[in-house]
Amino acid sequence: MIRRESGHIVVSGPVTLANVAAVLEEGRRHLEEGVRTVDLGEVTEMDSSLLAAIVAWLRDARRAGRELGFANIPESVRTIARLYGVDELIPATSR
Repeated sequence: MIRRESGHIVVSGPVTLANVAAVLEEGRRHLEEGVRTVDLGEVTEMDSSLLAAIVAWLRDARRAGRELGFANIPESVRTIARLYGVDELIPATSR
């Protein structure tokens, strides 16, 4: 689901309502260890749960006073974020 590569994590496979809680917690562990970039390029299936995880990770990072960016954001997530009016909150970055 999530693997760590140098200073970033790569989320892979599906991220849906069925597994988002586990993905969220696994990501949080890495973020607490100082990871600053989340690569979403290997996500194979998603729903609005992925957007919820992104927003939760951003909230956690900001509370801890850390910057967090996202690479390879799937277009469907960008579309959902625009519909919900939160697209400007998600910092896109390159790895």
